[in-house]
Amino acid sequence: MSYEDKIKEQARPYLQPGERVLGAFRARPRGATQASMGGLAGNVIGGRKASQQRRTAQDAGLQLASPMALTLTDKRLLVLRVSRPTVTGKGGDVKDLVSEVPLTDVDSIDVKRLLGGKVVTVTVRGSAFKLEAGVGENAKGVADGFAVAKTAV
Repeated sequence: MSYEDKIKEQARPYLQPGERVLGAFRARPRGATQASMGGLAGNVIGGRKASQQRRTAQDAGLQLASPMALTLTDKRLLVLRVSRPTVTGKGGDVKDLVSEVPLTDVDSIDVKRLLGGKVVTVTVRGSAFKLEAGVGENAKGVADGFAVAKTAV
């Protein structure tokens, strides 16, 4: 089972009646990976970047977790706390709902490739914050799903 399928399955308790998950991917605030790589400079620079992304998201009404699953439904954008994945492929389980915003408050979700992963820029209520996602994460699927869902709202 892919992590996206696992998230979709485990997000069910946090959905409203009739709501369905359109897509999901595991992510962290931009800079979190750099902060965890070790070394004083990486810790300071990465930590500062991640804190900035958390503040911007909070200004937009979302609280970020690390690691998290950004989950798009046909009604809302959810931030779900997930357990840390392991090398063996275990983990990545949904722990709880951290925050949410109505889909109508989301302005855009843009994905750009970056070396070994992706940078996802999410704009909510005019405030843009960045997330980082691994190579295998379906961030593009979430962005495409958002574009379709937004036209239906």
